[in-house]
Amino acid sequence: MHPFTLERPPDLAAALTWRAQAGRNDAPAEYIAGGTDMIQLLQEHVRRPERLVTLAGLLDRRIEIGRQGLRLGAAATMAEVAAHPGVVQQFPVIAEALLNSASPQVRNQATMGGNLLQRTRCPYFRDVGYGACNKRAPGSGCAAIAGENRWHAVFGTSSNCIAAHASDLAVALVALDAAVEVRAPQGRRTVPLNDLYRLPADTPHIETVLEPGEVITAITVPASPAARRSHYLKVRDRASFEFALVSAAVALDMKGPRIRPTRGTRHGVGTKPWRVPRVEQALAGATLDPAALRRAAALAAEGAQGFGHNDFKIVLMQRAIVRAIETLGARA
Repeated sequence: MHPFTLERPPDLAAALTWRAQAGRNDAPAEYIAGGTDMIQLLQEHVRRPERLVTLAGLLDRRIEIGRQGLRLGAAATMAEVAAHPGVVQQFPVIAEALLNSASPQVRNQATMGGNLLQRTRCPYFRDVGYGACNKRAPGSGCAAIAGENRWHAVFGTSSNCIAAHASDLAVALVALDAAVEVRAPQGRRTVPLNDLYRLPADTPHIETVLEPGEVITAITVPASPAARRSHYLKVRDRASFEFALVSAAVALDMKGPRIRPTRGTRHGVGTKPWRVPRVEQALAGATLDPAALRRAAALAAEGAQGFGHNDFKIVLMQRAIVRAIETLGARA
């Protein structure tokens, strides 16, 4: 592990200032909260910060539900949110995504903010024995494109990176039009979660729109009938502690037998949580007839590009969308 200095700021304002100054001085520094992803990356020499600035005890961990919706403090743990009765009842897709993530031990430690910012599980990124990874070493190339890419993205890719986004939670939250509250030394701002993540393009090592010194302090989710009727379906190689090959987060609102305008997001197929607006449009006004669902889901394949080993995802994601909607229909 690369040696580093652990900074323990007295409050959040100091933490923001220290990290912002480190960014300006080009001295590598990172935040650490729960640390479940960071510790692995430190041990594997993927991240080599000179300083770690701990956020322990500095961020809100409250879970609040009101008429306007849900607010999750960034320090709330995955386990706390997944077990909260209000989340389970009013935002089931969030609870399901969390319970399908990681292990119970990790969920007890990992935070909401950290989950949204976890790094990709691309093996070429995680293993420093591979030299070609533009996320880890900008300009070195992308070994996954011509390598073993079964786990990789088919949407949002570039000639520089095809790594899939890792967070189940983020996919569920994007389906519910969530946003993050961000704080910096200069003030606060709110960022729609779908806009938080950047596509790889020519700079795959820059994954979000956050600036040095900015930190996620909370997540907000608007209340809606669709949020109450939502579901997260995850397809993976094993039933526990495994990242998605394909997943689908669906929030469905019905008027009689017909679907109102709905929300859907896919995971395991995009370099960021991937919305499917064409599918959403096709479902609006449709019934739960299986043939109609399959026709709508087929539109999800538009723009997909496989890289050999992951070609199967293009068909699998269509089936996942249909199955997720049928599961919601069966709950009615």
